Amino acid sequence: MTSFDLLSIQCFISVAELGSFTKASKKVSRTQSAVSQQIAKMEASLGTPLFLRGKELTLTPNGEIFLGYAKRIYALQREVLDRFHEPDISGNLRFGLPEDFATVFLSDVLMDFIKIHPRIFLNIECDFTLNLVDRFKKNDFDLVLVKMNRPQDLPYGVDVWSEPLEWVGNSTIFQKDDPVPLILSPPPCVYRARAIDSLEEEKIRWRLAFSSPSYSGTVAAVRAGMGITVLPRNMIPNDLTTIRSNAALPPLYDTHISILKSQEKNAAVNSLEKFLLDRMKK
Repeated sequence: MTSFDLLSIQCFISVAELGSFTKASKKVSRTQSAVSQQIAKMEASLGTPLFLRGKELTLTPNGEIFLGYAKRIYALQREVLDRFHEPDISGNLRFGLPEDFATVFLSDVLMDFIKIHPRIFLNIECDFTLNLVDRFKKNDFDLVLVKMNRPQDLPYGVDVWSEPLEWVGNSTIFQKDDPVPLILSPPPCVYRARAIDSLEEEKIRWRLAFSSPSYSGTVAAVRAGMGITVLPRNMIPNDLTTIRSNAALPPLYDTHISILKSQEKNAAVNSLEKFLLDRMKK
């Protein structure tokens, strides 16, 4: 009977998502050869290759099928371990996060956390990062997930990951000498500041074509061709175009995701922080 341990499943998922044994080895904190051995053992057990090892590392058709199973196996194993390691944690927990994260990433993650810890009552609020930081300092939250320009902007935070920002939309809706039509959230939005600062540094004219405080509103306006926006690479919907070869648009610096935690000895807060880092750290 074929069976896989948690490490081998984690190695496979990491290689599949990152497309690189080197990057996967860093993520799972193993040597590249150890990760390669795990994949080779898995392929031998299944009796089929899972990756095409050419100029680019890609999944075989059977690898694509197995990836779906692997994610389900890994999630269930993590749920079991978390449930029995910390089964009796209880309390109220005030958690703040940006609206776009809640929309794109965290619905499934938070539902899994609630299933594992049914006695922890989450009070969740969405807001702009700068508002979240201000309210965190006023003790309105136990834990916040925030977007910053640089990790050192929040030296007391835990750095989760760095994410490339991209210009998104149809670049043909404006000419080189036209003001760039922007679709942005109102201030104090980190992406808004990054877009405007990058254009003004290059003395490129711009105009605000549409403003929405929500991710869904921003995406809808881009789909309607009202202008272009700035989004993290892993938040770009599949039907929208990334603009990477337009002389009128300057490059964008990465954004950084951090967690701020108020109570070091609160078991419920520590549990959610660990859960988020396990699920989201790249």
